Amino acid sequence: MIIRRRGSASFALAAGLTRAGAAALRAVAPGGRARWERTNFAGRTVELYAGPAAVLAAALGAARVRPAVAGAVLAAGACGAYDDLVGAGDPRRGFRAHLGALRQGEVTSGTVKLGGICAAGLLAGALLKERPLDKVLAGVVVAGAAHFVNLVDVRPGRAAGAVLALGAPGLLRAGPAGELAAVVTGVAAAVLPDDLGERAMLGDTGAHALGALLGAAVVAGNARPGLVAHAAAVVGAAVCGERVSEVARFARRPGARAGASGAARRP
Repeated sequence: MIIRRRGSASFALAAGLTRAGAAALRAVAPGGRARWERTNFAGRTVELYAGPAAVLAAALGAARVRPAVAGAVLAAGACGAYDDLVGAGDPRRGFRAHLGALRQGEVTSGTVKLGGICAAGLLAGALLKERPLDKVLAGVVVAGAAHFVNLVDVRPGRAAGAVLALGAPGLLRAGPAGELAAVVTGVAAAVLPDDLGERAMLGDTGAHALGALLGAAVVAGNARPGLVAHAAAVVGAAVCGERVSEVARFARRPGARAGASGAARRP
């Protein structure tokens, strides 16, 4: 019962911080409102406040449970923000495209992002697990989950919905795994209505941060067999990244419009 109360408190705190953070950013709009707006494929204006708000709420919530996870969330969010700002007009998506550019001597914003998130994931894994192999597997899960959530962030509500669906089973776990799952689902639940309504978007900033936290919740709740299974799953998703995004793109809810959710969500 104590664990359940703590999980509920973590969920509520994360959701509240996310909503409050987005509202505060909206009121201040650092750099001007134009910097925080995008026009989506349906011609609607969407806000970017949800991404940074999700990063800060997820990091603060995770810091109460595992400080190492908070660091990975912040790093993943920062890498995503860099790509949102520098690579907004780059149509290339997925690690294959960016590594292909790297082989030709071009360092894209996506390559920088992938390298940073991989480093952050491996560092978090090293701090969360004790045995060398488990450290590596944990790092793969954290970084791979961050990449996966960004892969499905191609239409309104896809990223937040995926985090809710994948994080919900973790709410049944005790200890740090359950609390981290409560934080990540709380943040996702807070941003989902505005995301689905095409009023806001997570962007790479929020998607990568939520994915890293989701991966950390998985790591906290699994021993080596579970880590191997989840590492294989996220690596497989990365290899089939274009297909994963394609499935997410066309798996629309009934009655939904076909417009994507923002300029930073590339076709």
